[in-house]
Amino acid sequence: MTTNYHAQRVANELEEPVREANELARKLGLEPYPVNYWIVDNDEMNQLIAYDGFQERYPHWRWGMKFDRQRKQNQYVGGKAFELVNNDDPSNAFLQESNSLADQKAVITHVEAHADFFANNRWFGLFTGDAPGSSPKAAAMLARHAKTVESAIADTDVERSEVERWIDNVLCIDDVIDQHSVFARQRTIESEHDHEDIETALEGLGLSEAVRREVFDEEWLERQREDGSTQSFPETPDPDLLAFLREHGKQYDDEAERAREMEPWQREVLDALRTESYYFAPQRITKVMNEGWAAYWESMMMGEEGFADASEFIDYADHQARVLGSPGLNPYKLGKELWEYIENTENRREVIDKLLRVDGVTWRNFHDAVDLDRVRELLEPRDALIRISSDRLDELGALGSAVDHEALSSARTGEIDVDRYPWKVLTYEGLAERHYSLVKPQNRGLLPQITQTDLERIGRYVLDDAVYRSVEEAIADVDRTAGWRRMAEIRANHNDVTFIDEFLTQEFVDRHDYFTYEYAHATGDYRATSTDATDVKKKLLLQFTNFGKPTIEVHDGNFANRNELLLGHRYNGVALDIEQAKQTLSRVFELWGRPVNLMTIHKEVSEKDLEVARRRSREPEPTERGIRIRYDGMEFETSELDDDQTAAIEADDIDYDTKPDEWLA
Repeated sequence: MTTNYHAQRVANELEEPVREANELARKLGLEPYPVNYWIVDNDEMNQLIAYDGFQERYPHWRWGMKFDRQRKQNQYVGGKAFELVNNDDPSNAFLQESNSLADQKAVITHVEAHADFFANNRWFGLFTGDAPGSSPKAAAMLARHAKTVESAIADTDVERSEVERWIDNVLCIDDVIDQHSVFARQRTIESEHDHEDIETALEGLGLSEAVRREVFDEEWLERQREDGSTQSFPETPDPDLLAFLREHGKQYDDEAERAREMEPWQREVLDALRTESYYFAPQRITKVMNEGWAAYWESMMMGEEGFADASEFIDYADHQARVLGSPGLNPYKLGKELWEYIENTENRREVIDKLLRVDGVTWRNFHDAVDLDRVRELLEPRDALIRISSDRLDELGALGSAVDHEALSSARTGEIDVDRYPWKVLTYEGLAERHYSLVKPQNRGLLPQITQTDLERIGRYVLDDAVYRSVEEAIADVDRTAGWRRMAEIRANHNDVTFIDEFLTQEFVDRHDYFTYEYAHATGDYRATSTDATDVKKKLLLQFTNFGKPTIEVHDGNFANRNELLLGHRYNGVALDIEQAKQTLSRVFELWGRPVNLMTIHKEVSEKDLEVARRRSREPEPTERGIRIRYDGMEFETSELDDDQTAAIEADDIDYDTKPDEWLA
């Protein structure tokens, strides 16, 4: 990237922070991909953001549009790119040379946590198949895809505009994939019969258009369709529309006004873009988890471990405030708060579990039998772990497994600057005790707030209830790493939907003041509607299921025995924008080559119902009806769905709550 003098100076300045951040991350239990750090200027950063964090992408107009939007955001809105890292092995992270040292350090610590998430979350493993030693090799893959598109453009028989239009068609539906399945580059969809339509067969005979119209008129063709098999395919709704189109789609020939086979370059481009959709899917479905994970460990390293020194801390605090304080649904803030809640609740469960094993303590008498102020004092980290310095090293020798004794020896000989990097002489266990969450000021009320219901739930599994003779003995046996180990398990197995569904509780909602709001048709504005965790969770899940976009599935590739495509919108209470749906259908038509249909459920509110609702100061009840929209390349038709078709696209309770058990590891 940039090779100017200033960039080189910045690179030299960051060599130590990069090295030390990686070591600290590993001390804290993270296992990140190796990261290559690049110093870039403002224009280079804007280009990389436009290219989704990569240096080479296929030629297309949208990259220029994204670049221009990012540049204008920087100029006129005051936007600033703090972090940019890609999922690859090694990962590549880009640091803007104009950032302050505090900002650079914050990005580096943030990036190390992202690289850990990329390497260890099972949803990222779906792209590589989770085979031993497998990794994305994304930069090389995207470079190959760029060459695929460039080759199509270079073909003298193909217009550049034709290639770009084909890409536009695919990008309109690039999220209609099976995001919960292991990626397979090629897929063969079995069917009971040959679905080649009669028109295509006639094309192979080489007949003139005059003969075709004279002998094989539309009436004859219609009879052949009716006499053919009525077997539909696929057997069950298929969520991977891109794969279905790759296997069974055609292109629409405007001149001949009929479908014909895709050109090889068209299938290659479709295949490349589908591959990229699967590659980027994990980043979309783990946005809250991933950003929250990175924000949590960044805060731990920069703030609590002093990676930002005294002269940098104010700048860092401002950086963190801007990231966590941005308006709207903020994945950094929501994710970090959920990770902290998980850490606290697991640590609390571990402490309560030990206390319920003290002779004479039960879940019924817990609050009367246990002095929780005394418990908090006992949970405080040992003083020698807090006040580590070069003149107090002798105090560490007796702390057992909390201390890295090899590093301690190096510190005694001056090989380690323990005053600047005290964490170097500690182990994972020692760092867990040093940063134990329940003794932090903001969390000190969590133990007294434990409810009788939670005590009973934990006590139900305590069979050996007289293990410890005293509270002191029980607390001495508390595992200080319980919270971090639980976080690592969750990081490995969950995505945003399962993460929010399982861990967003009423206690969390109350503690962080979350609520739902709705648009009120009666008053024409927004109003708060609920602080119930079930409502908050459902509202959030609807924004994260399928990237927050409508779930569309292939229901039939031979609809009405006419080789028409029938798609179904899995309706979960949120209606489609019909005009947008029509625009997308017109794009799908280009990839199918024959008429396309979409089943959905439409909500309607009559003016009369709206007026009545206004007078009564309540919301009108919309009428729902199933409809099918058909596009034949010329015009749209809308018809009613029968009851069976409507039932086929209505999500059941499990779908609506978005918590299918098979998503969990």
